[in-house]
Amino acid sequence: MSAVKGTNKRAVKAQETRRRILAAAGELFVEQGYGASNLQEIAARAGVAVQTIYFVFGNKRTLLKELVDVTIAGDDEPVATMERDWFRAALSAETAPEHLRAHISGTRPVLERIAPIHKVIETAAATDPEVAAMWPADPADPRYTVQLRTATALMAKPGARQDVSAEEAADLLYGLLSTELFLLLVRTRGWSAQRWEDWVYRTLLPQLCT
Repeated sequence: MSAVKGTNKRAVKAQETRRRILAAAGELFVEQGYGASNLQEIAARAGVAVQTIYFVFGNKRTLLKELVDVTIAGDDEPVATMERDWFRAALSAETAPEHLRAHISGTRPVLERIAPIHKVIETAAATDPEVAAMWPADPADPRYTVQLRTATALMAKPGARQDVSAEEAADLLYGLLSTELFLLLVRTRGWSAQRWEDWVYRTLLPQLCT
């Protein structure tokens, strides 16, 4: 029993260390930029040895990739977006308008989390080919896959327009729920996230629902 407890304590400590490193990396990447931040600085802010970062993440590129994945998810649990509670709850909505509202509401926190590091990702990918290779220009874009899954379910429900295909609906969701548009309206134009959410719903409602 004591051996099991010891193993659990080590696992919890390792998880806490991992989270501290990710938090420190996120702060420094936003403050200084990806290129200007080195692992020694990240280690110092996280309160760990730089060797710990190498052991846990391998290098700065994989640290960035993990930071992005955890930021999008909101935690470090290995659960895909389409298996997340908010996504499954939206899928369970009985009508198309209810599904649309729930999907937009669930997407908003994701965009709020990713917004601060969006520029970090763009800059890093533009200056480091190996970083860019971690997010290849793939027609099977994971974000589009999520929107297509949503659109397919939504357009089959009561209240959906019959003259709009799931593919067209997915394109509209993909565009209006993009990080770029969120940043343009919330950061550049000063909208609140709630205003953005309400506007996207009002805009998509007549496009997708009767």
